[in-house]
Amino acid sequence: MPEPSFLEIAPDRRLAYHRIEGRSPAVLFCGGYTSDMTGTKALALEAWCRAQGRACVRFDYSGHGQSDGRFEDGTIGAWADDALAIVDRVAPPGPLVVAGSSMGGWIMLLTALARPERVRALLGIAAAPDFTEDLLLPEATDAQIRDLERQGFWLQPSAYGAPYPVTATLIEDGREHLLLRAPIAIGCPVHLLHGQRDPDVPWRTALRLAERLRSEEVTIELVKAGDHRLSTEADLARITAALARLLA
Repeated sequence: MPEPSFLEIAPDRRLAYHRIEGRSPAVLFCGGYTSDMTGTKALALEAWCRAQGRACVRFDYSGHGQSDGRFEDGTIGAWADDALAIVDRVAPPGPLVVAGSSMGGWIMLLTALARPERVRALLGIAAAPDFTEDLLLPEATDAQIRDLERQGFWLQPSAYGAPYPVTATLIEDGREHLLLRAPIAIGCPVHLLHGQRDPDVPWRTALRLAERLRSEEVTIELVKAGDHRLSTEADLARITAALARLLA
Protein backbone atom coordinates (compact mmCIF):
# COMPACT_ATOMS: atom_id res chain seq x y z
CA MET A 1 0.00 0.00 0.00
CA PRO A 2 1.45 3.43 -0.89
CA GLU A 3 2.63 5.74 1.87
CA PRO A 4 0.29 8.64 2.71
CA SER A 5 0.95 12.29 2.12
CA PHE A 6 0.78 14.70 5.05
CA LEU A 7 -0.86 18.08 5.52
CA GLU A 8 0.72 20.22 8.24
CA ILE A 9 -2.02 22.06 10.11
CA ALA A 10 0.12 23.11 13.08
CA PRO A 11 3.86 22.91 13.86
CA ASP A 12 3.35 19.64 15.73
CA ARG A 13 0.26 18.33 13.95
CA ARG A 14 -0.04 16.65 10.56
CA LEU A 15 -2.97 14.91 8.89
CA ALA A 16 -2.30 11.83 6.80
CA TYR A 17 -4.19 11.53 3.52
CA HIS A 18 -4.34 9.87 0.12
CA ARG A 19 -5.50 11.77 -2.95
CA ILE A 20 -6.03 10.41 -6.45
CA GLU A 21 -6.49 12.69 -9.41
CA GLY A 22 -9.49 12.53 -11.68
CA ARG A 23 -12.50 14.33 -12.92
CA SER A 24 -14.88 16.50 -10.91
CA PRO A 25 -16.86 16.34 -8.69
CA ALA A 26 -14.30 14.79 -6.37
CA VAL A 27 -15.28 12.35 -3.63
CA LEU A 28 -14.22 12.97 -0.02
CA PHE A 29 -14.52 10.11 2.48
CA CYS A 30 -14.90 10.86 6.21
CA GLY A 31 -14.34 7.84 8.41
CA GLY A 32 -15.89 6.85 11.71
CA TYR A 33 -15.03 7.22 15.37
CA THR A 34 -11.77 5.28 16.06
CA SER A 35 -11.64 4.20 12.39
CA ASP A 36 -8.99 5.12 9.84
CA MET A 37 -8.63 5.59 6.10
CA THR A 38 -7.49 2.01 5.51
CA GLY A 39 -10.92 0.58 6.27
CA THR A 40 -12.88 -1.52 3.80
CA LYS A 41 -15.32 1.22 2.77
CA ALA A 42 -12.63 3.88 2.33
CA LEU A 43 -10.52 1.63 0.11
CA ALA A 44 -13.54 0.40 -1.84
CA LEU A 45 -14.70 3.94 -2.58
CA GLU A 46 -11.21 4.93 -3.68
CA ALA A 47 -10.92 1.86 -5.94
CA TRP A 48 -14.31 2.65 -7.48
CA CYS A 49 -13.31 6.26 -8.06
CA ARG A 50 -10.02 5.19 -9.63
CA ALA A 51 -11.88 2.86 -12.00
CA GLN A 52 -14.25 5.71 -12.91
CA GLY A 53 -11.47 8.25 -13.40
CA ARG A 54 -12.90 10.23 -10.50
CA ALA A 55 -10.86 12.35 -8.06
CA CYS A 56 -10.96 11.03 -4.50
CA VAL A 57 -9.54 11.93 -1.10
CA ARG A 58 -9.46 9.87 2.08
CA PHE A 59 -7.76 10.97 5.30
CA ASP A 60 -7.22 10.26 8.98
CA TYR A 61 -8.51 12.65 11.64
CA SER A 62 -5.96 13.76 14.22
CA GLY A 63 -5.42 10.98 16.74
CA HIS A 64 -6.55 8.38 14.20
CA GLY A 65 -4.56 6.11 11.91
CA GLN A 66 -1.36 7.69 10.63
CA SER A 67 -2.18 11.29 11.60
CA ASP A 68 -0.47 13.00 14.52
CA GLY A 69 -2.10 13.56 17.89
CA ARG A 70 -3.69 11.53 20.65
CA PHE A 71 -7.14 10.08 20.14
CA GLU A 72 -8.25 11.10 23.63
CA ASP A 73 -7.52 14.75 22.84
CA GLY A 74 -9.96 14.74 19.92
CA THR A 75 -13.41 16.33 19.76
CA ILE A 76 -16.16 16.60 17.18
CA GLY A 77 -15.21 20.23 16.54
CA ALA A 78 -11.53 19.42 16.11
CA TRP A 79 -12.23 16.53 13.75
CA ALA A 80 -14.65 18.69 11.75
CA ASP A 81 -11.85 21.27 11.47
CA ASP A 82 -9.58 18.50 10.17
CA ALA A 83 -12.11 17.72 7.45
CA LEU A 84 -12.33 21.39 6.51
CA ALA A 85 -8.54 21.61 6.29
CA ILE A 86 -8.61 18.68 3.86
CA VAL A 87 -11.41 20.33 1.85
CA ASP A 88 -9.59 23.66 1.68
CA ARG A 89 -6.00 22.52 1.18
CA VAL A 90 -5.97 18.97 -0.21
CA ALA A 91 -9.15 18.29 -2.20
CA PRO A 92 -9.07 19.51 -5.79
CA PRO A 93 -10.90 22.79 -6.40
CA GLY A 94 -14.52 22.60 -7.41
CA PRO A 95 -17.54 20.61 -6.24
CA LEU A 96 -17.35 17.71 -3.81
CA VAL A 97 -19.52 14.75 -2.94
CA VAL A 98 -18.84 13.91 0.70
CA ALA A 99 -19.37 10.39 2.05
CA GLY A 100 -19.41 9.89 5.80
CA SER A 101 -19.46 6.65 7.76
CA SER A 102 -20.86 6.56 11.32
CA MET A 103 -19.31 9.58 13.09
CA GLY A 104 -18.12 10.62 9.63
CA GLY A 105 -21.79 11.22 8.83
CA TRP A 106 -21.81 13.93 11.52
CA ILE A 107 -18.56 15.35 10.16
CA MET A 108 -19.91 15.40 6.59
CA LEU A 109 -22.96 17.39 7.74
CA LEU A 110 -20.78 19.93 9.55
CA THR A 111 -18.59 20.15 6.43
CA ALA A 112 -21.61 20.81 4.22
CA LEU A 113 -22.84 23.53 6.58
CA ALA A 114 -19.40 25.19 6.63
CA ARG A 115 -18.70 24.91 2.88
CA PRO A 116 -22.09 24.93 1.12
CA GLU A 117 -20.48 26.36 -2.03
CA ARG A 118 -18.27 23.26 -2.33
CA VAL A 119 -20.50 20.37 -1.29
CA ARG A 120 -22.77 19.15 -4.08
CA ALA A 121 -24.18 16.00 -2.42
CA LEU A 122 -23.86 13.81 0.69
CA LEU A 123 -23.76 10.05 1.22
CA GLY A 124 -24.35 8.94 4.81
CA ILE A 125 -23.39 5.36 5.68
CA ALA A 126 -24.86 4.47 9.09
CA ALA A 127 -24.57 8.20 9.81
CA ALA A 128 -24.39 9.03 13.52
CA PRO A 129 -24.95 12.75 14.13
CA ASP A 130 -25.27 13.65 17.81
CA PHE A 131 -24.04 10.21 18.90
CA THR A 132 -22.19 11.58 21.91
CA GLU A 133 -25.42 12.90 23.41
CA ASP A 134 -27.96 10.42 22.04
CA LEU A 135 -26.03 7.14 22.15
CA LEU A 136 -22.94 7.26 24.36
CA LEU A 137 -24.41 9.10 27.35
CA PRO A 138 -27.78 7.30 27.61
CA GLU A 139 -26.08 3.90 27.42
CA ALA A 140 -23.32 4.69 29.92
CA THR A 141 -23.39 2.66 33.12
CA ASP A 142 -23.39 4.23 36.58
CA ALA A 143 -19.76 3.16 36.95
CA GLN A 144 -18.82 4.85 33.68
CA ILE A 145 -20.52 8.07 34.70
CA ARG A 146 -18.61 7.98 37.99
CA ASP A 147 -15.36 7.51 36.05
CA LEU A 148 -16.28 10.46 33.84
CA GLU A 149 -16.89 12.68 36.85
CA ARG A 150 -13.86 11.46 38.81
CA GLN A 151 -11.15 11.17 36.15
CA GLY A 152 -12.60 12.94 33.10
CA PHE A 153 -13.17 9.83 30.96
CA TRP A 154 -14.51 6.32 30.89
CA LEU A 155 -13.27 3.33 28.89
CA GLN A 156 -15.87 2.20 26.38
CA PRO A 157 -15.83 -1.49 25.36
CA SER A 158 -15.78 -2.04 21.60
CA ALA A 159 -16.85 -4.98 19.48
CA TYR A 160 -14.23 -3.94 16.93
CA GLY A 161 -11.08 -3.74 19.08
CA ALA A 162 -9.65 -2.52 22.37
CA PRO A 163 -11.70 -0.28 24.69
CA TYR A 164 -11.35 3.42 23.93
CA PRO A 165 -11.65 6.49 26.16
CA VAL A 166 -14.78 8.64 26.10
CA THR A 167 -13.77 12.00 27.56
CA ALA A 168 -15.76 14.72 29.24
CA THR A 169 -14.27 17.12 26.69
CA LEU A 170 -15.69 15.03 23.84
CA ILE A 171 -19.16 15.03 25.43
CA GLU A 172 -19.10 18.76 26.19
CA ASP A 173 -17.80 19.70 22.74
CA GLY A 174 -20.36 17.42 21.11
CA ARG A 175 -23.11 19.54 22.69
CA GLU A 176 -21.76 22.54 20.77
CA HIS A 177 -22.31 20.71 17.46
CA LEU A 178 -25.65 18.93 17.90
CA LEU A 179 -27.73 18.93 14.72
CA LEU A 180 -30.87 16.86 15.25
CA ARG A 181 -32.52 19.35 17.60
CA ALA A 182 -33.38 21.88 14.88
CA PRO A 183 -33.75 22.20 11.11
CA ILE A 184 -30.48 21.58 9.26
CA ALA A 185 -29.79 24.14 6.54
CA ILE A 186 -28.46 21.71 3.96
CA GLY A 187 -30.21 21.82 0.61
CA CYS A 188 -28.16 19.47 -1.56
CA PRO A 189 -29.12 15.88 -2.45
CA VAL A 190 -28.55 13.40 0.38
CA HIS A 191 -28.55 9.59 0.33
CA LEU A 192 -28.71 7.83 3.72
CA LEU A 193 -27.84 4.13 3.79
CA HIS A 194 -28.46 2.29 7.08
CA GLY A 195 -28.60 -1.32 8.25
CA GLN A 196 -31.66 -2.36 10.26
CA ARG A 197 -29.52 -4.73 12.34
CA ASP A 198 -27.07 -2.00 13.29
CA PRO A 199 -26.28 -2.60 16.99
CA ASP A 200 -24.49 0.73 17.41
CA VAL A 201 -26.57 3.40 15.65
CA PRO A 202 -30.34 2.82 15.41
CA TRP A 203 -31.61 2.92 11.84
CA ARG A 204 -34.29 5.38 12.91
CA THR A 205 -31.49 7.93 13.19
CA ALA A 206 -31.68 8.13 9.39
CA LEU A 207 -35.37 9.04 9.63
CA ARG A 208 -34.68 11.73 12.23
CA LEU A 209 -31.94 13.18 10.06
CA ALA A 210 -34.10 13.16 6.92
CA GLU A 211 -36.84 15.05 8.76
CA ARG A 212 -34.39 17.74 9.88
CA LEU A 213 -32.66 18.32 6.54
CA ARG A 214 -33.93 21.25 4.49
CA SER A 215 -33.26 19.36 1.27
CA GLU A 216 -36.23 17.82 -0.53
CA GLU A 217 -33.89 15.39 -2.29
CA VAL A 218 -33.28 12.93 0.54
CA THR A 219 -33.27 9.18 -0.08
CA ILE A 220 -33.23 6.63 2.74
CA GLU A 221 -32.05 3.14 1.84
CA LEU A 222 -32.56 0.55 4.59
CA VAL A 223 -30.78 -2.80 4.48
CA LYS A 224 -32.78 -5.31 6.55
CA ALA A 225 -29.83 -7.61 7.21
CA GLY A 226 -27.27 -4.80 7.36
CA ASP A 227 -25.05 -4.26 10.39
CA HIS A 228 -23.17 -1.11 11.42
CA ARG A 229 -20.14 -1.66 9.23
CA LEU A 230 -22.02 -2.23 5.95
CA SER A 231 -18.83 -3.71 4.50
CA THR A 232 -20.00 -6.89 2.76
CA GLU A 233 -19.62 -7.11 -1.00
CA ALA A 234 -23.36 -6.47 -1.38
CA ASP A 235 -23.17 -3.46 0.95
CA LEU A 236 -20.19 -2.01 -0.93
CA ALA A 237 -22.12 -2.41 -4.18
CA ARG A 238 -25.03 -0.47 -2.63
CA ILE A 239 -22.67 2.26 -1.48
CA THR A 240 -20.99 2.72 -4.86
CA ALA A 241 -24.36 2.58 -6.66
CA ALA A 242 -25.66 5.38 -4.38
CA LEU A 243 -22.48 7.35 -5.00
CA ALA A 244 -22.88 6.92 -8.76
CA ARG A 245 -26.42 8.29 -8.59
CA LEU A 246 -25.32 11.31 -6.56
CA LEU A 247 -22.48 12.04 -8.98
CA ALA A 248 -24.83 11.75 -11.93
